[in-house]
Amino acid sequence: MSETVTVGWRETVALPEFGIERIRAKIDTGARSSSLHVDRQWRLERDGQPWVGFVIQPRPGAEVVTVEALLVDERDVIDSGGHRVRRPFIRTRMRLADVEREIELNLADRRGMRFPMLLGRQAMQESFIVDPSRSHLHRRRKSVE
Repeated sequence: MSETVTVGWRETVALPEFGIERIRAKIDTGARSSSLHVDRQWRLERDGQPWVGFVIQPRPGAEVVTVEALLVDERDVIDSGGHRVRRPFIRTRMRLADVEREIELNLADRRGMRFPMLLGRQAMQESFIVDPSRSHLHRRRKSVE
């Protein structure tokens, strides 16, 4: 087993393939899958494959980012209110602390939530241990350009 990194119940992560260096994430061991807030989404086809496009503002005041990603699946998930909803799933790279790995995300409207991203168990397995009494152990600093 590889060495694990301790994280708090909330952290700042990067989604480098989307050009997002900082987005607030709630670390949720009760959730199987990870979820990303999108303001708007649409479907498209590229080379006969289903893709999804979406718009996200990683944090208040940040530039809005438009992304297109291969649609890897559509599955029912149980939302925080206990309702079964169908969501599109994509894969992308996520960086937290010194760990960068590919994760699966479902796209959702998390507008009423405090965190635009929820990091679930599948994204954390074998790499992270959660200390629920701590937060922001691995805060991402603004990059100097």
